[in-house]
Amino acid sequence: MSTYTRTRTSAARRVRRAATATAAALSLTLLAACGGGTEDKGSDKPAGASADAGAFKAVSQKNAWGTTEVKKKPLKVATVSDGDTSIALALGIVPVITPDVEDGSPVPQFKQRAIDGLKAGKLKTYDDTDGTAYEAIAAEAPDIILGMNTWEMDKDYEKLAPIAPVVTYTDKPQADTLTWQERLRRAAQALGLESKAEEVIAANDKTTADAAAAHPEFKGKKYTYAVVHPEQISFMSYEAQDPGIFEKLGFVKTDKAKNYAPDKNGVSMENLDQLDADVLLVTYPFGDRGVISPTELEGNKLFQSLNAVKGKHFAVVPSDNNLASAIAYPDALNAPWATEQLTPLLAKAVAGS
Repeated sequence: MSTYTRTRTSAARRVRRAATATAAALSLTLLAACGGGTEDKGSDKPAGASADAGAFKAVSQKNAWGTTEVKKKPLKVATVSDGDTSIALALGIVPVITPDVEDGSPVPQFKQRAIDGLKAGKLKTYDDTDGTAYEAIAAEAPDIILGMNTWEMDKDYEKLAPIAPVVTYTDKPQADTLTWQERLRRAAQALGLESKAEEVIAANDKTTADAAAAHPEFKGKKYTYAVVHPEQISFMSYEAQDPGIFEKLGFVKTDKAKNYAPDKNGVSMENLDQLDADVLLVTYPFGDRGVISPTELEGNKLFQSLNAVKGKHFAVVPSDNNLASAIAYPDALNAPWATEQLTPLLAKAVAGS
């Protein structure tokens, strides 16, 4: 993903804002599948810590910086990104501390529903404006630290590892290429909650499968998803990108996807034809503060000449209702809500309406 989707600046965090009320119903389904716990945050045994803790088998996971050894079932879990907080909540665990990604804004409803379902109250957070707060995490004496969704692990690992075992990816490039399901499964293995992870994935798969079945016209359609960042127009549906919702719904990447990668995804104004597809989606998470404004891009003659635009197979993904962020950061909590929000938008784009 691009700088926007991987950097914890205040501007990036503001893209994750309150979701619509639809999230409540979808999250309720997810929580039922997760079998969320009901214990209070202050309990010695956090919500989600199953009764078979004695059956936990030691786990050894190699990662890009060393080896993580988990010798007993973790009960106190800290997270270093919002995606890792989603993993914990989806697995029925209330983290002992998380980064304050909301920055004073309302918690997205799909996330709040999970918190409420676990009777967690307000999550304990640390200010992550200047990065991971190691001392704040250490003060909570966690048994394990989830870092499956962070792009700061290269500098964080040696400071986090002395605090508690760190669950993170095997190779550095996986920061951009792992699917949310792979991230969830790896974290669940270290937590002794593998079966619960499969329940969460199955619930999400059903939501997407039902949407795909209702829209057979999606199957085989090529798509491009672009994000207008402050520094560039980013080709986000590059070949190694997490296919997320789009491909679960039946869409496929264009042939041009192979020309782009996490560290090579800029599209110049002279090469806007690279964006053409059966369906083209663009989002403007920074509004007029991007490299080009919505009016300028959509009024550009080359952009208007694209088949997707001429045929009205073009749509703008809203960034003010959390959908753009959910697509950029697919996880176990936001995926079903994003499917619900994205499906009608895609249906209109395919139909050319």
